Amino acid sequence: MKEEKNIVPANGYLMLLVFIILFFGTIALAIITKNPEYLLFIPVAIFIAIGFIMVQPNNSRVLLLFGKYVGSVKKNGFYWVNPFYTKKKISLRASNFDSERLKVNDKLGNPVMISTILVWRVQNTYKAAFDVDNFENFVRVQTDAAVRKLASMYPYDNFADEGLTEDITLRSSVNEVSEALEKEIEERLSIAGIEVLEARIGYLAYAQEIANAMLKRQQATAIVAARHKIVEGAVSMVEMALDELGKKNIVDLDDERKAAMVSNLMVILCGDKDASPIVNAGTLNH
Repeated sequence: MKEEKNIVPANGYLMLLVFIILFFGTIALAIITKNPEYLLFIPVAIFIAIGFIMVQPNNSRVLLLFGKYVGSVKKNGFYWVNPFYTKKKISLRASNFDSERLKVNDKLGNPVMISTILVWRVQNTYKAAFDVDNFENFVRVQTDAAVRKLASMYPYDNFADEGLTEDITLRSSVNEVSEALEKEIEERLSIAGIEVLEARIGYLAYAQEIANAMLKRQQATAIVAARHKIVEGAVSMVEMALDELGKKNIVDLDDERKAAMVSNLMVILCGDKDASPIVNAGTLNH
């Protein structure tokens, strides 16, 4: 037997009626007849009572007979089975697992702290009970291993200054990374009959020893990008100003005066602080 076998045992209420009749009937018969030999049937009634099982919703019982797998009871209800059966309870409810924060290296070798949130449940009771030693511990260990592997496959982030243009990163590609993580964990947990309902990154950050340096790097990258945008806009505005002055013949500027005007405009438009205007009451040469 290598596969799960679903069975429906005998009705427990019918056997409960048999137990009550046998147990109390034996006592009553022994009192009425004053024959204590009838009390020998009480152990038989107690032996019958051992076979009662109750299966609650989203729970199961795995039944063994002297080490041999008999079947699994997944349908909730009150049942009676062979008293010699060994009954192992396995929950079919969805469970949450929030892993510890692991320090791993991303694709670029940068140490990052990462954790995952996993939602899982038992799908195959036979595999969960017999193919692994402890399926709950198996889930924890394999999830940590999958997270370590995933983190090494992608960089934490893109850095334009180094020409890194990865399509998928741990920080920005949340959906893609979650799908890859879910697939990786599902492949690892299939041996234990575990169904992965959801897997996603719960925590992600640079390790403490490089966090400050990486923050400064990100800030510098953002400043450079902003400056690039400012300069690009300033050049467009200066070009537009010169074109408009030339088209409307407002003032005739030679190359030297154009260069001075461009210099002044670029300083004003690209400066960190507001410029202080100076009114020229004389000629253009002063």
